[in-house]
Amino acid sequence: MDYLFSVVLVVHILAAIGVIGLVLVQHGKGADMGAAFGSGASGSLFGATGSANFLSRATAILATAFFVTSLSLAYLASSKPKTTGSVMQDAVNSAPVSAPPTGSVEQGTSPANPDSKAKDIPR
Repeated sequence: MDYLFSVVLVVHILAAIGVIGLVLVQHGKGADMGAAFGSGASGSLFGATGSANFLSRATAILATAFFVTSLSLAYLASSKPKTTGSVMQDAVNSAPVSAPPTGSVEQGTSPANPDSKAKDIPR
């Protein structure tokens, strides 16, 4: 399962880089007006109109691949078995604190050590 996840992740990253590159290479709507007046855009690699058709189709194919790999990665990540507990659960073994016996502490008596500086303060 980890192998399949890695393969889909690599395809996803390559599709993302491809979409970014193709979007940056494409001309905007304003570039057509510049090409009509003799701008350098008409002498591009695919000609004045050939690039729009090829680049838009390639962008649509890579965008579809990106979308499919995104859904595949989400499915693969959600189908992994869940681990229970936390990371610190094994490191800290805490036990509940036991309550003191009910008759062991007397209220309002002086400290056990008579030399202690802690004295009862009269109220």
